[in-house]
Amino acid sequence: MHASRRNRKPLSLRALFLVCFMAAGGALLPAWGGNAAAQDADTLRFVNYRDVRDLNPHLYAGEMYAQEMIYETLVDIGPDGYRPCLAESWEISPDGRVYTFKIRKGVTFTDGAPCDAYAVKANFDAILENRERHTWLEMMRLLERVEAPDAETFRIVMSRAYYPMLTELGVTRPFAMISPRAMKNGSTRDGVNAYIGTGPYKLTKVVTDEYAVFEANENYWGEKPKIKRVVVKVIPDNQTRILALEKGEIDLIWGKNMLDADALNKYRDSGEFGVALSSPTSTRQIVLNGQNPVLADVSVRRALQHATNREAISRGVFHGVEPPADTLYARSVPYCDIDLKPYEYDMKKAAALLDKAGWKMGEDGVRAKDGLRMELGLLYNSNSVTEKTIAEYLQHEYGKLGVRVSLRGEEEQSYRDNMKNGLFDMIFNICWGTPYDPQSSMAAMRQRVYGDYAAQLALPDKKEIDAAITEILSSTDEKRRRELFAFALSHLHEDAIYIPLTYETNKALFSSRLKGVGFTQTQYEVPFSKMYFEGR
Repeated sequence: MHASRRNRKPLSLRALFLVCFMAAGGALLPAWGGNAAAQDADTLRFVNYRDVRDLNPHLYAGEMYAQEMIYETLVDIGPDGYRPCLAESWEISPDGRVYTFKIRKGVTFTDGAPCDAYAVKANFDAILENRERHTWLEMMRLLERVEAPDAETFRIVMSRAYYPMLTELGVTRPFAMISPRAMKNGSTRDGVNAYIGTGPYKLTKVVTDEYAVFEANENYWGEKPKIKRVVVKVIPDNQTRILALEKGEIDLIWGKNMLDADALNKYRDSGEFGVALSSPTSTRQIVLNGQNPVLADVSVRRALQHATNREAISRGVFHGVEPPADTLYARSVPYCDIDLKPYEYDMKKAAALLDKAGWKMGEDGVRAKDGLRMELGLLYNSNSVTEKTIAEYLQHEYGKLGVRVSLRGEEEQSYRDNMKNGLFDMIFNICWGTPYDPQSSMAAMRQRVYGDYAAQLALPDKKEIDAAITEILSSTDEKRRRELFAFALSHLHEDAIYIPLTYETNKALFSSRLKGVGFTQTQYEVPFSKMYFEGR
């Protein structure tokens, strides 16, 4: 697929970044917003760029931070590994196939229904009824049956051992528990009647595209949050959100795509506002479709790697807030601290690779080989100012190498559909982030979940990579898993099918009165339960 060409005068990366700010406009907040002094002392005013949407915990349309507030899972994923949540404890059979959970006593949903083993089984039955929707998780292919022999015992039986099992049970969705009373005839496939969980907060009001109100769950079984009310205001525009914070109309901006680097640098040393930055959460990347006749040549893919100035992107677009990415996953990701030689930025080496492979520069500045011109399309999400900025920069840079790149931005759903169906030459994507990475995102490489499958399909070592990933998922031998991860990641690195750009980080900008702001093991959970206001 070749995107339509756009004729533009090349701009500097810094200029590109500056011209791509969205225009501020519209009313800031609902009339009841007010300033900090007028607010209830137990209220935190949060902001998001869109509405909470459908919070059915077994589907994927809703905002994950909101689902984390309302619902809980059998296990939690903490900084030191797995820890009990709705399950007090668990046992794994010697063959790794059977997981038996002891369900915590006395926990109720916010509608008063008991959260016992029977309720847990009802949730799993609802999820399994819609099994095909969840096959991006390998465990759904291996899960044979679930059982609740009594109110305190829940059991999962797998067809074979599966080492990421507890991780997938602990992520935000789809294995969060909703009250069976809120299901539609015992199902969640076609929606739910209400958003009823066991978590530290409950949703009490939504005004679509304006705000949502979450109140603390007074019957919460765990440590009760100090923040008793969270009001989430919808402000789509970046600059308008920052203005609202400056005016004291909100207390917290949080999220990897909610803040630009300029704002963080402006307030980094401010006494009025606090700034927090997480360790790398995921990798911003470009996926190269190996089925494209130009990109089928590994020399072309490696040349593009060397022609990508990651340091310039990190500095020019993100002011260093997102560090340059040398590999598909950051070394801080489990199993990914392996010895891979980065593709250093070197335009001379990139040109030499293309020359040696027979791609000759034409009089019009475009390389060609055997009648095939080096023309590629780069697809990006039109809702992402950052992707557009980077795309225009790379269009200019790759053009100097003799690669004509045409750009096309599409709205998010169309962009994702094209990615899934392999209808792209080059496309922006991200890794999934911990705790999904590396196992879940690599498992999805073996099927049409996102663009990975199509991109890799023509690789000569695709079968070997897939076989290694499949064995990774079932092996219970730690040493063997490390060997397999090293094999798969090394091959993907040598195949140069992904161009890593920067490592994304989670960001927060907040009132200096707000304490306990930080991050968890997943980039999608806002830890409201740990926050409090100084002096309140």
